[in-house]
Amino acid sequence: MYKAVIFDMFETLVTLFEGRTYFGEDIAADVGADPSDFRREWHRIEDDRSIGRYTIEEGLEIVLKTLGVYSPEKVKLAADKRLDALGDTFSAIQPESVRLLDELKRNGMLIGLITNTFSDERDMIRSCILFPYFDEALISYEQGIMKPDLRLYRMMTERLGVKPEECIFVGDGGSKELYAAREAGMHPVQCTWFHERAFEPHIPCPILDEFEHANTVQDILNLIQE
Repeated sequence: MYKAVIFDMFETLVTLFEGRTYFGEDIAADVGADPSDFRREWHRIEDDRSIGRYTIEEGLEIVLKTLGVYSPEKVKLAADKRLDALGDTFSAIQPESVRLLDELKRNGMLIGLITNTFSDERDMIRSCILFPYFDEALISYEQGIMKPDLRLYRMMTERLGVKPEECIFVGDGGSKELYAAREAGMHPVQCTWFHERAFEPHIPCPILDEFEHANTVQDILNLIQE
């Protein structure tokens, strides 16, 4: 019998492909950097940004200095545009995401969040309408470790007071999160309800045939009744 449902955040409960988007190629254009060079340096410090070593502003400064295009104004421009895009994401949370968490609560389920998140995303998550539903939230930027580190999954079950086999983990599959959930002893489910929104070159994790799929939030609600 399941007692908890653990969620990823992006492309699971919210989608970045909503309203204004602002990805690496957009930042590169705004700061006057070659897109390939910017993408290489931006990804090089992605883990450090994810585990709290650098804020978004600090990361931008490092990358722009490396590429020889730094100015404080460019850092502020890119950081502000990221916030604008994230504002679109979190102000347009799908009603189905709210319904899913609400129904899980009504059914007595514990709800957890494990997400790999940068500083600006962390702030948006903590202030969004979904956050009060989480009984426990493990945000990589705050924890200093990131998925697929099994310590996050073990920490989650310990804090919720449940066994791994009593947990469903729901995510789009990025960061090898489903493999880690399975290794931790949880029931991993790949959600696909935002999959068709993505566009090149930002296609999310491919459909993974070895995992159970949820095409709608109702699939998750049905699963907890089994």
